[in-house]
Amino acid sequence: MGAEANAFAARQHGMGAIVTFTGIVRDVAGGLDAMEIEHYPGMTEKALAEIAQEAARRWQIGDALILHRFGRLAANETIMMVATAARHRADAFHAAEFLMDYLKSRAPFWKKEHGASGPAWVAARDADEDALRRW
Repeated sequence: MGAEANAFAARQHGMGAIVTFTGIVRDVAGGLDAMEIEHYPGMTEKALAEIAQEAARRWQIGDALILHRFGRLAANETIMMVATAARHRADAFHAAEFLMDYLKSRAPFWKKEHGASGPAWVAARDADEDALRRW
């Protein structure tokens, strides 16, 4: 995702800050073979565009980028990236955090972990819901 981050940065003019965040598939409990991510094309892109627009309404950002992979991913592979550009760093940081929290809890992706004990859907976490409440 480094190439995407570099291309995003190259498009920014008049911005004073660019924030990027890259998420990685974690093997939290040990023994993860892969994570499988499903989504509905069209529905997913629409939802991601709407949340990027919401971030632009809340903070003075010049641009935002959301990338999320799907399919089968191994532990330690990149799973997603957000980037925001703003004239001031606070707006860029807040908008990026907002996008990350949304992706974790509200974006229409379904995750299934594959490991030694077989496949299991990843359940929503209370901590992720709590993170959304601050917005």
